[in-house]
Amino acid sequence: MPDRTPVAIIFDFDGTLADTLDVIVAITNELAEEFGYPATDIEDLADVQNMSSREIISQSGISIFKLPKLLRRIREELEDNLSAIGLFPGVRKALLDLRYEGYKLYIVTSNTQGNVEYLLKQEGVLELFHGIYSGSTLFGKHRIINRLIKREKLDRKRAIYIGDETRDIDAAKKAKIKSVAVTWGFNSIDALVKHRPDRILQAPEEMSVVALTFLQFL
Repeated sequence: MPDRTPVAIIFDFDGTLADTLDVIVAITNELAEEFGYPATDIEDLADVQNMSSREIISQSGISIFKLPKLLRRIREELEDNLSAIGLFPGVRKALLDLRYEGYKLYIVTSNTQGNVEYLLKQEGVLELFHGIYSGSTLFGKHRIINRLIKREKLDRKRAIYIGDETRDIDAAKKAKIKSVAVTWGFNSIDALVKHRPDRILQAPEEMSVVALTFLQFL
């Protein structure tokens, strides 16, 4: 008899659902001198997108002890720039389709819960989500995923994490759930492929057929 437990789809937010790249690049460039790392020129952005998250941090030369404060500042600055941010084209319909198909939708993000809720409400999709889990961390997303799974009493075998960065793939693997990478966010497809996600999506519209993706895993 088939398992009819709902499949949980856990999304990263920035770069996966919301198009925040230009805003985040602008913010990080504004903070570059203060935190002691080089600003990113538009010509250099493609090279940066080919790197893993850890490679970017290593090349920047920023002290790991400054990272928590930097992340907090970025989150604060994002709050002041919410009017310049929206969902990627096609994401809203994909979310509506997934919820209609019976999936349980969640978000795990390094952004603040307030920022995420505000943007989702503006787009009319906040009520589609069963929960939003936020944490001020770059490489600890697996802990947030684990907390979500425990609190929501989810089955890891029926959970997927969808993100746009190499660290999202790594987080899913550490949490022992399936990973789906998207190519319309920060990291390039070449960088994502190197981290071997279970599936790569090329356009937001493909999220609406993620059921077929999951069935391949069973």
